[in-house]
Amino acid sequence: MISLLSMIEIFDDIRKLYKFKSPCEELSDYIEFFSETSLDATNQYINTEKFTVKLFPSYTPTIWINLGSPYRLSNGRKQVCIDAHTDILLLRNNIVERTNLRTDNIFTVKFHPGGFEAVFGIEQNKIGNAIININTLLPADFLCKLKKLDAFEERTTMLQEYFLHLLQVQFRDNYLYQKVWKAVHTFQKSDMSYSNNKLAGELALTDKTMYRYFKSIIGIAPKNYFSIVRTRTALTAYVSDKELFSPYHFGYYDMSHFRKAVIQFTGQPLSQCHS
Repeated sequence: MISLLSMIEIFDDIRKLYKFKSPCEELSDYIEFFSETSLDATNQYINTEKFTVKLFPSYTPTIWINLGSPYRLSNGRKQVCIDAHTDILLLRNNIVERTNLRTDNIFTVKFHPGGFEAVFGIEQNKIGNAIININTLLPADFLCKLKKLDAFEERTTMLQEYFLHLLQVQFRDNYLYQKVWKAVHTFQKSDMSYSNNKLAGELALTDKTMYRYFKSIIGIAPKNYFSIVRTRTALTAYVSDKELFSPYHFGYYDMSHFRKAVIQFTGQPLSQCHS
């Protein structure tokens, strides 16, 4: 019987398994980061033949280019096997869990919510729950050349140049995108306490218009998206320092309110989420 190590986003430092690079300035509004598995770190921290990585919803379109072994993917209720030659896009609107071999090697492009549309000209809400083969988005010869490169930095440079070309060709001054991100930043600066009505007023929008903008750009109602942002941020702070954590700093009424939000977000009680 093969033992299985389980790593959970936020509760475990899953970032230690990967190398990261921020995008160039021209793409920083649309792409959060590029990353690639560090094989040295995997050998250092993973001592089982297989391991799982669980990720919580974020509504951040994510491309996974496979440079290593096959893996099994659970995307909400959907379970699929991804072979060594298949590269995918998913929205991350569900809890996602990958079951990897120790020889796993993934190159990741993580977009900001709405950023995928800016680069590819495809509405984020059309991804939905699908697991999309990115051969429908990137030329096969381009992907083949990308995978043959020797270094993470070379792959990042090649993808950035391609994305900048797409951005210049397809992106227009997106009024909706800018309004949505102004709403997100305003919410974060308010200690995550502003109501939808208050945010809409700050942006000179009606509640109905702001709802429509969020559904169009991110694919989710603003109330639900802000709940995800708040819980992610608060949970990260709680795990980092439980003694200093205060639910009031994140717009929660009390600790009970925070605990209920954690259950809704992770699917399990806070007491069972400790790494």
